[in-house]
Amino acid sequence: MKVAIAGAGAVGRAIARELLVNEHDVTLFERDRTHIDPVAVPGANWVHADACELSDLELAQLQTFDVMIAATGDDKANLVVSLLATTEFAVNRVVARVNDPRNEWLFNEDWGVDVAVSTPRMLASLVEEAVTVGDLVRLMTFRQGQANLVELTLPNDTPLAGKAVRRLQLPRDVALVAIIRGRRVIVPQPDDSLEGGDELVFVAPEESEDELHRTIKTPI
Repeated sequence: MKVAIAGAGAVGRAIARELLVNEHDVTLFERDRTHIDPVAVPGANWVHADACELSDLELAQLQTFDVMIAATGDDKANLVVSLLATTEFAVNRVVARVNDPRNEWLFNEDWGVDVAVSTPRMLASLVEEAVTVGDLVRLMTFRQGQANLVELTLPNDTPLAGKAVRRLQLPRDVALVAIIRGRRVIVPQPDDSLEGGDELVFVAPEESEDELHRTIKTPI
């Protein structure tokens, strides 16, 4: 993919390095010339530009990119970048960093954000996951359809042990996308059986989360 990253601080550079390992075409946009350091991220393209300025994005031909990642340390800037990328340049995928969790409610489709990534929320989710077996933990929120990525760890004495995935009566628009068993990541097939300790990862609309939780806790 051709990926644009707004903000070449520690976060933006780290993201760029990871994407380059996977052989993506990465361009870093940085408005502070003193922060431009091609040696720090070998293989990345660097553009001295303000990603909040429409004219700078036009010069960089942002419409030719597949993904925009708004990774600055300023939530206001990340929202503006996201909105411009979506409305002015029709970028297919916009991912935005949320620095202050209190601003997370703004990072939605109204501002052109497909996926909002809040480090505090993700850390809190991981803590919850570690201590709440049997409870539903929200890991990430997506824009389209207001769906969430949620996880539930089956207790060791779950009544679902030995049951096939096809027997799960999931709520409408809920999909089981992965089963994490120890170090294995299993793409669930209808005849795969569940085990105590499995981490089940779902994509689910927010309004279906309570019903999903009840479904998984109810014996089948």
